[in-house]
Amino acid sequence: MSLVEEFPGVRVRAPGKINVFLAVGGRHDDGYHELATAFQAVSLFEDVYATHADDFTIAVSGSVDVSGVPQDESNLALKAARLLASETGYPGGVHLDIRKEVPVAGGMGGGSADAAAALVACDALWNTGLSSAQLQALGARLGADVPFSIMGGTAIGTGRGDALNPALARGRFEWVIVPNGVGMSTPRTYGELDEMRGDAVSADQVADPAVPIEVLQALRSGDARQLAEALHNDLQAPALRLRPDVREILEFGEAQGALAGLVSGSGPTIAFLVESRAEGTALEARLTMAGYEAIGVYGPVHGARIV
Repeated sequence: MSLVEEFPGVRVRAPGKINVFLAVGGRHDDGYHELATAFQAVSLFEDVYATHADDFTIAVSGSVDVSGVPQDESNLALKAARLLASETGYPGGVHLDIRKEVPVAGGMGGGSADAAAALVACDALWNTGLSSAQLQALGARLGADVPFSIMGGTAIGTGRGDALNPALARGRFEWVIVPNGVGMSTPRTYGELDEMRGDAVSADQVADPAVPIEVLQALRSGDARQLAEALHNDLQAPALRLRPDVREILEFGEAQGALAGLVSGSGPTIAFLVESRAEGTALEARLTMAGYEAIGVYGPVHGARIV
């Protein structure tokens, strides 16, 4: 029996991400902020299985708590499938079976990875023949992180974070991820940042953010110690103010041997950079003994692709 006969659909795997650098500019009239970020795709993946259907339906499961993931029309992956059908004139539907591994509402782009995987899967299932660039453009209409999950690797994002340019990253960077059982609202974290800066700071009142050359050099060198010196996230301070428990994890991990730690995206997941896989395994053990969940991952990895 062939693989096609065993599974008459398409399976796509898409990665979660870490923002190794994130600078946030002022807020535009539409509510979005000007961003400059360095993304790295890491080895926590979302799997999306797409099969032909008359309507658009979805099922969600996974190794993480998925109780907070919508399974109705508000789900980003389902929105992605509907958008692709609308844009290409596809007359049918699809059933999406999502298997999640990226922490939910954790600042690692799990929902965006689902949407990216859905776009790639449905394009293949329906033979709509869009290019990666066209899929990324559709993804940008769904969320700022979706295009990067299609691209993968390491990239610089500007604008809302969806204008991407690949960045050279040599070697492999080792990370230890500490998820949190209580997710955080991205809009709330940005709102806290605005409040800390003086509330309604407009885009023309804050200098255009940029990714410093030191970050690019560190990625290009493949030197974890150099990258550790360059890690930065403007959303970390507001996230820690909203969630003091996250600060405790960050301080503990850094005291236990991490080169550096930072809040991933808008939080509350913490990403600790370590020098080697052996150092990562040791840190995982220390975090686990202290009662925290710890997951060893690495980057960069590929973007959304058919498995």
